[in-house]
Amino acid sequence: MTARVLIVDDIPTNVRLLEARLSAEYYEVVTASSGPQALEICQNQDIDIVLLDVMMPEMDGFEVCRRLKASPKTHHVPVLMITALDQPSDRVQGLDAGADDFLSKPVDDTQLMARVKSLVRLKSLTDELRARALTGQQIAIEDALRAMDSISASGGNILIIDSDLRHAERIKGYLSPEHRVDILTEPADAVFQVTGASYELALVSMSLDAFDPLRVCSQVRTVDHSRNLPIILMADTGDKPRVVRALDLGVNDFISRPVDRNELMARVRTQIRRHRYAMELRESVNNTMALAVTDGLTGLYNRRYFDRHLNVLLGKAQEQERDMALMILDIDHFKSVNDNHGHDIGDAVLREFAARLKRNIRGVDLACRFGGEEFVVLMPDTDIGQAEAVAERVRQSVSEKSFDVGAARPLDVTVSVGVSIRERQTDTPETLIKRADVALYRAKREGRNRVIFDAA
Repeated sequence: MTARVLIVDDIPTNVRLLEARLSAEYYEVVTASSGPQALEICQNQDIDIVLLDVMMPEMDGFEVCRRLKASPKTHHVPVLMITALDQPSDRVQGLDAGADDFLSKPVDDTQLMARVKSLVRLKSLTDELRARALTGQQIAIEDALRAMDSISASGGNILIIDSDLRHAERIKGYLSPEHRVDILTEPADAVFQVTGASYELALVSMSLDAFDPLRVCSQVRTVDHSRNLPIILMADTGDKPRVVRALDLGVNDFISRPVDRNELMARVRTQIRRHRYAMELRESVNNTMALAVTDGLTGLYNRRYFDRHLNVLLGKAQEQERDMALMILDIDHFKSVNDNHGHDIGDAVLREFAARLKRNIRGVDLACRFGGEEFVVLMPDTDIGQAEAVAERVRQSVSEKSFDVGAARPLDVTVSVGVSIRERQTDTPETLIKRADVALYRAKREGRNRVIFDAA
C-alpha cells in the first residue's frame, strides 16, 4: 500500500535519511522544515501520515500535533512523533497532544516501516468510511466530526490478558479509578472472553506462559464482534522483534515494561478515544444514510450507491496511483431456488448470502447488491493477490456450509466470481465492470463455483 508521507524536521540531514528510507519502499514523500510550513501543507494537500520531529524552533512538535488534531480537515491524519526525548513524561505529553505513536532517535528502520504501515492502514480505513459518508449524505460526516469533540475516553471497558496475576493486578490498579477492568489469566480462553462482551481495549502481555501472545491477538481479531478491538502489547526490551511483527500484523500499540502509570493512562485514553470515534463514525454513516441508497432485502448498498461510489473510488485510485479491485458475484442456479422452493425461500437465501459476504470481506471493502442474485464488491488499495484471497474466502464461505433458510432441508448454494483490477490510468467504471463481468461469464461457463480474473 502506497501513501503520501510528510516529514517535518528542521535538520536537513534527518529529512534526507527518512526520505531515502521511505522512498525505497515506494512511499511518496513531502517535506517541511518548520511547524507552520507543515500545517500549511496538511491544509492544502492530501497527507496520509505525518512524521513529526519534536524539537523544532518557533513551534515544537507538540504544538504542531495539537493544531493538526484540532482541525476538522486534519484531525484524522495519523501523527508519528520522532524524538530524542526519552522520558515517559515526554511521551505522555505527545499522546495527550494527539500523537498516534512515537519513535526514538536514532530511528530503527524496521520499527519505522512497521509503524508507518500500521498507521497508513488506519488512515486508509478512516478515509474509506469518510468517503462513504460523503457519498451517501454529507450530514453523516458532519455529525461524526462534531461528535469527536464530545467523545470521552473515560469509563472504558478493558480486558487484561496476562498469565502473571500479580502483574495484571498492578496494571488493573493503575486503570481502575477511571475504567472498568477485567483480568484473564488463561490466554487460551481469550476468544470466549471477548465473544459477546463490550470491551473497548485489550492489554496483552508478551510474557504469557506457554502461549504465543501474537496468536492471542490474532484469535481475538478473528471474532466478528471484536475484529476492530484496539490491542496494546505490554513488552520487555527483548521482545522488540515480536513487537515489530505484531505492529505489522495490525496490533495498535505497545508499552514497555516496567509500565509507567502516566504513559499507560495516556496510551489507553488515546486508543479508547480512537475506537469510540470509529464506532461513532460507523453509527453515523448507518443512521443517516438515506433509504434510497440501500437494498431493503439484504441491507447492502444498492446499484445507485455503487455507481456513485465507484466513480469516487476510481478517481482517487487514479489520482494517487493506488491499486483497486472490483468483484462481481452471482449465485449459481438461483432461479431454481425460486422455482422449487418459492420466493420467500429465495429471499432468505439472498439475505444469508449477503450476511456471509459481509463477514468475509474486509472493513475497507464495500459490498452492494447489483440486482437480482448478483452482487458487487469494491476493494480499495487491493492488488491481485489480496483480491484473490478475499474472493476465495467468500466463495468458500458460501459453498462449505449449507443454507438453513426454512426449506424442507438445508440448501447447497455456490457462487461464481469475476474479478477485475485497475491496471491503467485510462480505466473507467464501465471498463472495470465489463472486465469483471467477462470474468464472471467465464466462471459460469467453466463450471461455476469458482473465481476468475480478467486482465485488461
